[in-house]
Amino acid sequence: MKIKALISGLLTVAGLTAGLKANAQFGSLFQKAKDKAAQKASEAFDKKTSSTNTSSSNAGANKGSKIIISSGFDFVPGDTVLFAEDFASVPVGASTKTFKTNGSATIVSVNTESGKWLTLADQATYKLSKQLFYPKHFTVEFDILTAADKISDIYPVNFGFVTDNSVRDYTSSSGAYVALKYYNNDDVSVNSEFVSKYLNSNFDLTTFTNRKMHVSIVVDGERMVVYLDQTKLADTIAFLPTTAKNLYISGPMQYQNGAKAMVSNFVIKGFKKA
Repeated sequence: MKIKALISGLLTVAGLTAGLKANAQFGSLFQKAKDKAAQKASEAFDKKTSSTNTSSSNAGANKGSKIIISSGFDFVPGDTVLFAEDFASVPVGASTKTFKTNGSATIVSVNTESGKWLTLADQATYKLSKQLFYPKHFTVEFDILTAADKISDIYPVNFGFVTDNSVRDYTSSSGAYVALKYYNNDDVSVNSEFVSKYLNSNFDLTTFTNRKMHVSIVVDGERMVVYLDQTKLADTIAFLPTTAKNLYISGPMQYQNGAKAMVSNFVIKGFKKA
């Protein structure tokens, strides 16, 4: 009996020991599963947070970016040439005969630009030597080139249309005209004494120091559209129905520190169908 009791007790102890080991192994497996699930949840949270932060960062970058607005360049030149002059046939140092002036009209070359250029003398006005009868609808194009230590050394350059073709006097600001106020660095005005209109615009002229700027003008009846280097500065009524038109360009009232302004590549065109 004692031997049976002893064997029974040993079996009981062995069973309890095996149960404890099984419970320990199960607890260990359960803990590992919990740890793995927690790790996956943490990784998922980190990924979501990273994605959110990236989106927020991109949104912040986009919010801080400068918005650039472009209206395009809708200038359309005429299809019939009425006048063209690039001074290619005029020797350097000579005077052009296609323009008349109350000052000098010397043709020069520039080492940084191709072609030849008409130097605008101070207090001098330039008009076409031969009277040109403009149609109702026409375009004017030319280039202005400055040579200066700083653009504010030029004071100022004006161009536009007046009713007469005389160069007896210096025309500083008459008719319907554009004033390039280089001395203010970024000041351009489009004005018309015919209809008492004066429009001021901010246009950075300093970027055209020692660099050419292309001018494009459209005249359609009473309307005038002005572009500087493909930027539209004005689209406005500038003439009366009966206003006669003669193109003029006037050099600055004065230069400082040896600065100069020059013009070239003139093209005036009309339209076959008005």
